[in-house]
Amino acid sequence: MPNRDERPGASVVPNNLWVTRCPIPAASGIACAKGWMAEAFVRDGIAIKRVLEQGLNLVESDPENQARHLFREGGNIQALAARALGAATRVIGLTWIDERQAIMVRPDTPLLHPAGLKGLRFALPGYARSRGESIARGMALHGIKSALALGGLTLDDVQLTEIPAPPVERASVEGMRRLWLGLEWLAAGRVDAVYVKGAAGAEAAQRLGLDIGIDLDAYPSRLARVNNGTPRPIIVHQHMIDHHPELVERFLEQSLRAADWAANNPVELKSILSGETLAGVEGVDAAYRNNFHRALHPDLSDDRVEMLKIQANFLWLHGFLESPVDVDGWICGGPLNAVLKRRAQCAPPVRPPL
Repeated sequence: MPNRDERPGASVVPNNLWVTRCPIPAASGIACAKGWMAEAFVRDGIAIKRVLEQGLNLVESDPENQARHLFREGGNIQALAARALGAATRVIGLTWIDERQAIMVRPDTPLLHPAGLKGLRFALPGYARSRGESIARGMALHGIKSALALGGLTLDDVQLTEIPAPPVERASVEGMRRLWLGLEWLAAGRVDAVYVKGAAGAEAAQRLGLDIGIDLDAYPSRLARVNNGTPRPIIVHQHMIDHHPELVERFLEQSLRAADWAANNPVELKSILSGETLAGVEGVDAAYRNNFHRALHPDLSDDRVEMLKIQANFLWLHGFLESPVDVDGWICGGPLNAVLKRRAQCAPPVRPPL
């Protein structure tokens, strides 16, 4: 049994690795659900423990120790906010999954195009305990701004109606419903339009009988969809990269394995995602389309990094970050490059056609 030492700076093998994620489709979450992540680490006596997020803080009795051994695949607002506060995290992968971003309206609203959004009352969730934890507000504001830009409009062209902030709480079915409180205001006629994204948002809109006014996924430019989950960073503490790079690579290997599996098993994947996203299968069907199951592989392409910079700049401009984030300095491509190189070397040779 290898020596164990949980002190900061120790290079020996940790007892536990923590994996956390938002309620979203994530290759690491699928690898955990399939049992592959646990199997990959148990041979070294390492337990994989999943923890649901609670604000910018962790919930372990020793949060500093947990943070040093934590992998997170989730929305970028909290990740960027923590980095802006000095968290020693690094981005080891980025994913991009289009997940039903739309402006919802009531069924009696005339057919809309982006320029027709002018003058509407949009729901804007209030601030949470801190600006960096104000995920609902950040998502809504960027989604509204993107939809308006498609019609040559700005935020000054609409009325932003403040609604109560959803509580910062652990992810739960009830918590996800409260995240989209604006939909209830829309159904009641208190606002004219609401930005939503993801399976829980799609499910809540369906339940209230609301319609899609502007489908942001229908526009070819990804700029219309840069937001909290697009792109989505995979982060780990610098401690793991410095002292346990082989474990970081192993985590990425299992994530890529899960992404490979998902690409070929869309039916079984939807069942897993129903649990992962805290939504029903109908919500998953509504939110995740267009062969999304083939797009779970993380990379660090220039395109995805540039989109993360756009999101970081938006959050800084609108006051969600305590300081600007140097995205290039946040990226650490070594672990993923090492894994991809090994996978390429192990790939079976391509046989020429007869």
